[in-house]
Amino acid sequence: MTNERKHPIDNRIPPPVVVLLIGVAMAVTAWFTPAIQIENNVRFAVGGIVLVMGILIVVRGARTFWKNKTTINPVDIEQASALVTDGIFRYSRNPMYVGFTVVLTGWAICLAAPWAFIGPVVFALFTNRFQIIPEERVMHAKFGQAYDEYRANVRRWV
Repeated sequence: MTNERKHPIDNRIPPPVVVLLIGVAMAVTAWFTPAIQIENNVRFAVGGIVLVMGILIVVRGARTFWKNKTTINPVDIEQASALVTDGIFRYSRNPMYVGFTVVLTGWAICLAAPWAFIGPVVFALFTNRFQIIPEERVMHAKFGQAYDEYRANVRRWV
């Protein structure tokens, strides 16, 4: 594990709030920038399918946390009572963040504005730095070798 200093916003902004803020910024960006000319029904169908897939990934991750009776609150990660490695967590250490990124990608497709695709990238970069890395420090401190083995076998994102 790295010995990075804690930043004042580490684990302070709930990821759904970050998704909402970035989603609004994407809509504003789409309003003021050129769009790709594509039929509304096509972009909403494709974007909607991608968006729903992202929501299903988030829900599946949350249900796995609930099943394991541990906190789903990433702002209070110290309350984690179990290292969750089953279900969707066999494929990603952060499936809910993957799901949120997919949601934002679906939203960008619905908006049909090329600049809106920066939103999912910003979310992934922000979440990686200010949410995942601090969470990993806590998980290593709480679960030690078990977490290190899990981390060695399952990717951070996908």
